[in-house]
Amino acid sequence: MRHLRLDRGLIVAGLLGGVATASGIALTTTSGWLIVRADQRPQIMLLLTTIVAVRTFGLARPVFRYWERLRSHDAALGDLAERRTRIYAALIPLTPARLGARGRADVLTGVVDDLTDVVEASVRVTVPAISALLAGVLAAVLTALVDPYVGLVVAAMLLAVAGVAVVADRLESRSQTTVLAARAEVARVAQLTADHTDELRSIGGTETAAGWMRTAHATLRDAVARQAHGRSLSAAAVLVITGAGALAAAALAASSDASTPVRALLVLAPVATGEALGVLTDATRALARARACRERLDDLLDQEPAVATRGRGDGLPPSPTGTPRLELRGVTAGWVPGRTDVGPLDLTIEPGEHVALTGPNGSGKSTTLAVLARHLDPTAGSYTVDGTDVTDLDLATVRELVAFVDDEPHVLAGSLRANLALAAPDADDEALRDSLRQAGLDAWLTGLPGGLDTRIGTGGLGVSGGERTRLSIARAIASGRPVILLDEPVAHLDHPTADAVLADLMRHARGRSVIMVTHHGVGLERMDRVVTFETRGVDRAPQRIAG
Repeated sequence: MRHLRLDRGLIVAGLLGGVATASGIALTTTSGWLIVRADQRPQIMLLLTTIVAVRTFGLARPVFRYWERLRSHDAALGDLAERRTRIYAALIPLTPARLGARGRADVLTGVVDDLTDVVEASVRVTVPAISALLAGVLAAVLTALVDPYVGLVVAAMLLAVAGVAVVADRLESRSQTTVLAARAEVARVAQLTADHTDELRSIGGTETAAGWMRTAHATLRDAVARQAHGRSLSAAAVLVITGAGALAAAALAASSDASTPVRALLVLAPVATGEALGVLTDATRALARARACRERLDDLLDQEPAVATRGRGDGLPPSPTGTPRLELRGVTAGWVPGRTDVGPLDLTIEPGEHVALTGPNGSGKSTTLAVLARHLDPTAGSYTVDGTDVTDLDLATVRELVAFVDDEPHVLAGSLRANLALAAPDADDEALRDSLRQAGLDAWLTGLPGGLDTRIGTGGLGVSGGERTRLSIARAIASGRPVILLDEPVAHLDHPTADAVLADLMRHARGRSVIMVTHHGVGLERMDRVVTFETRGVDRAPQRIAG
C-alpha cells in the first residue's frame, strides 16, 4: 500500500498510451500543415505523403489507446482481485475486536471504495504520467528540430504544467480527508437507516432519519464543492499555460523564415501538447485520493490482531468423540486494551453439551462467545480445547471447529446454493438440501421456483426474518463443525417462531456442542444447562456465574 504499483504491464501500457497521445499531437499539427498547404493549391502529388501521415496518425491514436486500456485495465483488475483477497485475509484476525466503532458500512467502504481508488491509481496516475511524459518530450524534441525556439516553448510548457500538477496535488490532498469522511458518513447513515427501517417507522422516526441523511449529503456536497474549486483553478491554469504557449509560438513563427504551412504547424504544436498534458491534473487528483484512501486502509489494517494467528504447538490431537471439550479457567477478556468486559470466569463445555448463557446486558455473555470462537483472546487465564491451550494452536485450527450464528444473519445476493456453500464449499446438493430440512426449511425449499438455484437477497426472492435465521442455522448444520455458537439468534422473532427454530436446531444438533446467549428465555427448557451471568459493577468486580 505504500507506493504506486509499477510493473512491466503498466510500463508497457504507459508507453502505448504515450504513442497514442503523440499520435494525437501529430494528427493535430500535420492536419494544420495540410490545410494551409492545400489552400495554396499545389499539385496533389505533393500532398500525398502528408495525407497518408494524417490517416496513419488518425488510425494510430484509437488503436494504441485501445491497446493501452486493455493492458492497463487488465493489470489493474488483476491487482484489485489480489489485494482484496489479501485484505479479507488481513481482516479475519481483526474481526470483530479491532474494528472498534466501525460499522459494516464503514468496513465495506474501506474494502470496496477505498481499495478501488488505491488500485485505480495505477491506471489513473502511473499510465497517464508515463504517456504524457513520453508524448510531451517527443513533441518538444520534434518541434525543436523544426524551430528550436518553439521547441523551448513546448519544453517550458512541460515544466509549467508539472508545477501546476504539484500545486493541484497539494490542494487536492487538503480536501481528500474531509471528502472521504463525508462519503463514509453517507454510507453509514444509509446502512443504519436501511437496517432499522421498521423500528424507525414504529416510533415515528422516519423524518428524523431522513434529516440525518440530508445532513450527511449536505456535508458531502459542501466538501466536494470546496474540492472542486481547487480542481477548477488547476484546470484553468493548464488552459492559461496552453494559451500562453500558443501565443509565444505564434509570435516566434511570425518572425521566422519558415513557410506558411510550417508556421501553422508550429502554432498548433503547443495547443496539441497542452491538451495532452491536461491529463496530469486529473492524475494528481487520483493520486491525492489514492493517498487518502491508503491512509484509511492502513489505519484499519495496521493494527495488532486481538488473537494470536500462529500457534506454538503441533496442532490439535483428534477428539475421541469428534466434538472437543472446551474449558475456560480464570479467563478475563476485553474489547478495548486495558478494559475487562468479562471475567475472571470458569466455564467448561463437555462434548455434545447444550448450554445457555443468560444474564443482563453488559454481563459478558457475548464476550464469552467471542473468546470461545477465538474472535478475542483472553487477557488472563487460559482457554483450552481438549486440554490444549488455544495459543498453542493456529487461529484457523480453532475457528474451523466453530460455527457462529448471530442476531443479524447475512444473506448474500446470490443463489441459495451459494449462500449455503459459503459454509460448506465441498458439500453436494443433497447434503445442502438435508441441512435445509434439518433447519426446518423443507417446505420453503419445495416452494422455491428454482430450488437451490433460486436467487435470494438483494435483487432476488425476499427472505423473512424467520427464514433468514433458519438459513443461518442451515449453514451451521451444513458446515459439519462440532461446536455451534448462537448469539441471540431468535431475538427478532415472535415467541412461537423462535421456539420452533430452536426446536429444529436442538433436535438435529445431537452430538454437537451448542452454546447459546439469550435474554428472553426462549428454548431454555431444551438446554442441558443454564449458566447465569451476574451484573458486573462499575468497579469491574470479578465475574460471578450461577450454574
